[in-house]
Amino acid sequence: MSLEHTTSRRSFLSLSAMAAASALAGCASTSTTDGMVGQQPTPPSNPIHAVQTPPAPTEVELAAMYGPIEDGGILIPAVPFRQIDPRYYRQQVLDPTGEAPGTIVVDTPTRFLYLVQPGGTAMRYGVGIGREGFAWQGDGVIQWRQKWPRWKPPNEMVARQPELAKYSIENGGMEPGVKNPLGARALYIFSGGQDTLYRLHGNPEWRSIGKAVSAGCVRLLNQDIIDLYDRVPIKAPIVVKQ
Repeated sequence: MSLEHTTSRRSFLSLSAMAAASALAGCASTSTTDGMVGQQPTPPSNPIHAVQTPPAPTEVELAAMYGPIEDGGILIPAVPFRQIDPRYYRQQVLDPTGEAPGTIVVDTPTRFLYLVQPGGTAMRYGVGIGREGFAWQGDGVIQWRQKWPRWKPPNEMVARQPELAKYSIENGGMEPGVKNPLGARALYIFSGGQDTLYRLHGNPEWRSIGKAVSAGCVRLLNQDIIDLYDRVPIKAPIVVKQ
């Protein structure tokens, strides 16, 4: 069963790597008769209407969403969105997760991040994820948020890649900017009161969206991480599934 055809958390935990469809059939309450001739069905007092599938973004909307942005004095270049698989465009979809509104759900097999909204919908973003062996999963919270963060690779990464020593924690990290691997925003994931060292963050490399290429963090287009940042408060719950 694919992600887009289930709304239960139990089913969501057993997701395969199949890509999710972009719409689900809504449910509606229907009334029944008691079989008596000539008797009309009684309308329910609180009818549940089917949630309509949100429309996909138009070309004009995409050009605005992924056009150049001036943010904090830094110019973020436009994303050539036509060269990205359309399923990874930011869009509102029917919620397939079953989680409470305000929850972030990262479904790594399908390369989607969902922000659950009230009313049965979610904002969906395409993401790049960690390479095999460099990924985190579990439940946590967004403990901290940062605009234009400095990138400070952990010592374990510096040990594997000595050329990063100039950006180490001891040396103060890399200056913010469009070439910074954390991009325009970073959301810091904590679990059990401890920093997991994994982040949701911006990304200057649009070609990495939909792929497993990072050192474990979840990367979004800079335009998308800004949108997500503006929607997500500190302490928002997050669920990351492999």
